[in-house]
Amino acid sequence: MEATGVATRPTGLPGFNTPAVGFEEPFAMLEACHERVQRTLDLLQRLREHVKNVGADGPARQAALDVLRYFDVAAPLHHQDEELHVFPPLLAQGPAETAAMVQRLLQDHAAMVDDWAVARQPLLALAEGRTHAFGPLDDPVLDRFAQRYIQHIEDEEGIAYPAVQALLPPTALVPMGREMAARRQQR
Repeated sequence: MEATGVATRPTGLPGFNTPAVGFEEPFAMLEACHERVQRTLDLLQRLREHVKNVGADGPARQAALDVLRYFDVAAPLHHQDEELHVFPPLLAQGPAETAAMVQRLLQDHAAMVDDWAVARQPLLALAEGRTHAFGPLDDPVLDRFAQRYIQHIEDEEGIAYPAVQALLPPTALVPMGREMAARRQQR
């Protein structure tokens, strides 16, 4: 336990702590999800280095489970949030260049699903103790998965989120946040 009262893990590898953001501010929640994506991708990179230098020990298996959990559960919910609440108004009312970017973001989401289906396999094998190292074919897969998020997040936070916030009336935010929260309670 740290002096702040926030529990932390005993080693520097597995997991991470992120301050909670409430659904009453849905765009702050969306940005917090991006922060968690980045932290999870950082954890993935640290895990890869750890496995190279130390091996697939207990902390490595826990880190692999943490990465799997985030991208199996939270990331798909985040993409649904955007596909239900951010992208439709931009496609319907946004300028042509914004609509074109949203089409690319939607394609990114589909590609991320495909990338994750491949990237999760070596992580799952490591987490389950079926392998003790990442193979040479794993590195390009894990790199591609992580790299796709960089420009994607920049476009969402720099262009899509501000543009849709300018289009949405303030009264739309409460139902948006409620829907996002309700979908997570159904899981």
